[in-house]
Amino acid sequence: MQLISSKTNWALGSSVSLGLRLSLSLSLCLFALFSTSAFAQTVTINRAPTIDTTLNDYPTVARADYVFACMAANGQSRQKLEQCSCSIDLIATILPYKDYVDAETILSVGLIGGEKSAIFNHSPVLKEVVATMRRAQAEAEFRCF
Repeated sequence: MQLISSKTNWALGSSVSLGLRLSLSLSLCLFALFSTSAFAQTVTINRAPTIDTTLNDYPTVARADYVFACMAANGQSRQKLEQCSCSIDLIATILPYKDYVDAETILSVGLIGGEKSAIFNHSPVLKEVVATMRRAQAEAEFRCF
């Protein structure tokens, strides 16, 4: 690509200032350099490896809620932050989020008391859902604390 004719008359015309012509010619040279096949090969962006969604189906808010509650019960230190974070991460690998939500719902309704919540306290199926979460919590506590 040649920008200057043999008579040093620019293709843009003689009315354009020398600085503008130099700037444009530099831009065109850079464009030519960067658009060559050797330079313009696609650059791959390093992405984190994909994680199985079943192992990472807990929303960030749910994890944060767990960590806040865990730290409220165990102490407000950096060590407890790491232990509580470890705990919810481990629970997430053992228990799918849907089962975690079901167990948390059963426990929160069971705390209300009265006749309406009796089904949540005495149903064998619902007790098993809560027991599964308790086992996951126990495993997490054993490994992380």
